[in-house]
Amino acid sequence: MWCDEMMALWVPIAVYWVVCSFYEVLMRLQLHALEKYRLHSPNDRDRRNKVSFIKVVVMVAVQHMIQFVFGYFLLDVQHPSVREVNHYMAITRTTRRLGAYLGLTNANHIAWLWHHAVVPFIQFFLAMCYIDTHQYFLHRLGHTSKFMYKHFHSLHHRLYVPYAFGALYNHVVEGFMLDTLGAGIAYELTGMSPKMGMTLFTFSNIKTINDHCGYNFPWDPLNLIFKNNGAYHDIHHQPYGIKTNFAQPFFTFWDRLFNTEFDQTAKRSVKPN
Repeated sequence: MWCDEMMALWVPIAVYWVVCSFYEVLMRLQLHALEKYRLHSPNDRDRRNKVSFIKVVVMVAVQHMIQFVFGYFLLDVQHPSVREVNHYMAITRTTRRLGAYLGLTNANHIAWLWHHAVVPFIQFFLAMCYIDTHQYFLHRLGHTSKFMYKHFHSLHHRLYVPYAFGALYNHVVEGFMLDTLGAGIAYELTGMSPKMGMTLFTFSNIKTINDHCGYNFPWDPLNLIFKNNGAYHDIHHQPYGIKTNFAQPFFTFWDRLFNTEFDQTAKRSVKPN
């Protein structure tokens, strides 16, 4: 049986390949009912992209291998019984404090809710905010620095027509710094459990795929919840929007704060480096 730490390593990677394969099959089938939600035509993908599908898949596989090795040394494997005892002790301490300071008779129920719902929610949200902050500023640096763009970030922008597998198509150094390291730091800073880390890494992968999937389905829950979706990020991959919409993968508040959100009314035209 897989321990939580090992699942946190391989589950997000497995989900990435499964979800990307689903979108790739969808694109190749060109189902008439779904083609109206496609952001670019099949011909555009073949004509405009400057890297082959095989090379994209290979580079993603390399990044995942690096991610797995990094995570293996990052995660501190604990025996399930030790983790269970530590969790029980934490709930007990919270129960005692609630009873001592607030005199609550149902302190144990509140403590259980605190550790099973409130704390994980706070950890997850803070981790999302950190990942967004980490990626926004590194991503923006990849465009404002000619050296960074030429030697690292320009590889990702060989995809003028994004598709699912290309979500993690990056230079290996940039992929590590942007995705692997950012998620690892978020995990460590928030002190979340390996199981919660698995959920965070998996959700982050799914959201990144959604941003590059090439479709803008109006019923997609991620499109309804997040403004930062496939249509939003697709603008960034076009010559007229390459200096805008740096935010990824969840929120857009950094783009709004630093005035780097694409202005549809301005119809700005910005050429890539």
